[in-house]
Amino acid sequence: MKFYIISLLLALFAVCALGVAPPQRAVLVSYSNDTPDEILEQAKKAIIDAGGFITHEYKLIKGFAANAPTKILDSVQAWGSQYNALVEEDQQVHAYTARA
Repeated sequence: MKFYIISLLLALFAVCALGVAPPQRAVLVSYSNDTPDEILEQAKKAIIDAGGFITHEYKLIKGFAANAPTKILDSVQAWGSQYNALVEEDQQVHAYTARA
């Protein structure tokens, strides 16, 4: 009986593990200033439709921050290649590093 319950739990765990969403990356997506707003909206919609989300929209530059599945980021960069789309990892930047 214990073997049956353990087997059932393992099978249930395996099914749940297969249903996990694809890994997402935190990225910054930016475009040149002459990029039409439709291109940005297309990129944001594609990210949301793929299961990602927009974390911040910038006002000073044409761009946004997002958490998105890796596979859609290649498409977003390709759509914006005419406008020099740049997709890069979102990370902390430090202006000063203390020396020991």
